[in-house]
Amino acid sequence: MLFKKQAHQGGKKANPIIGVLLFFISILLLVITGPLGFVYGLFHSLFTRGFSGLSGYTLKIAISIDQLGNVIMQHLLNLLWITERGYKFGNRDETISSALGRNKLMGTLSPFGKGIDKMLDLIDPNHSLNSIDYYVEPTENLIDKVAWVLIVDKKILCVRSKGKKLFYLPGGKREPGESNKEALSREIREELQVDLIPVTIHPLGTFIAQADGQAAGVQVRLRCFTAGYEGTLQTGSEIEEMAWLGYGELTKVSLAGRVVFEHLKVQGDL
Repeated sequence: MLFKKQAHQGGKKANPIIGVLLFFISILLLVITGPLGFVYGLFHSLFTRGFSGLSGYTLKIAISIDQLGNVIMQHLLNLLWITERGYKFGNRDETISSALGRNKLMGTLSPFGKGIDKMLDLIDPNHSLNSIDYYVEPTENLIDKVAWVLIVDKKILCVRSKGKKLFYLPGGKREPGESNKEALSREIREELQVDLIPVTIHPLGTFIAQADGQAAGVQVRLRCFTAGYEGTLQTGSEIEEMAWLGYGELTKVSLAGRVVFEHLKVQGDL
């Protein structure tokens, strides 16, 4: 994805006076050097990479402006575009369209927000939904996980952690430096004592939902994969139970898991 980094650094707490001074300095630098840098960038992109380079350069600027707008207009957008339980605008590393798309998935757009979303869809179909990944990696409001989807006889393999009531798709969070596939293989080995076959690991899709047991607006993003495995399925030390669950047992599954179940039902896999 464009402009993705491995980690998001939260905003630093600063002396209010320092914050104001830095704001005016940044505006001054933008006014003085911005036009010169912009013109040079246009010609540099055009003459080094042609029109594709020019397009890429202007797209980066457009997304950066969108991210700036997400910060500048956050309070107004939170008031007008979403309900009280919605995902908040204001993440400096996220575009307005991305936050709009997350609220669309959660069903927390206000009537005004729905109108804006429909207008954008007329210009670019599914604009907000397609924009969800245009932000720098997870924030405190986004829990990023990988998950294994194993289907046998129209049922999905699910696990339940010790002390928890709901089942979830096997998997977990990435550790620093891990790829999605490396994290998935490690998590499955820890949870179910089997080894995924690397060449069989294929992406199924990315699904977002409200995170169970978290404050309203905190979401979990599941990057789901299918894969074959070697070994005998058995629970690891952190897992209380594993079960094969069908669509009729949806209420036993986490909110994010239910989104995956619904998708697979539509696909005819469940």
